[in-house]
Amino acid sequence: MSCLDHMLVGIENLTVGNRPVLGGKRYLTDKEVSAQLKLSRRTIQDYRNEGRISYYQLGGKILYRESDIEKMLQENYREAYISSK
Repeated sequence: MSCLDHMLVGIENLTVGNRPVLGGKRYLTDKEVSAQLKLSRRTIQDYRNEGRISYYQLGGKILYRESDIEKMLQENYREAYISSK
């Protein structure tokens, strides 16, 4: 019986961070984006207002497509360089 309890805990841990896919795409809330990028929710709102990040608004709820977050990060990637001395 304890083995089944252990398996149940493991399954619950797996499902905590898992979001269902809608149309093959995953959507995140501002709280989730904020946590992943280590930015305040206010900064995420500023990015939204400045047009830096795409979003969906359904009533008062804001959702971000995970692929749009990845695209924004990729577009703002800066290659490291070593200056010659």
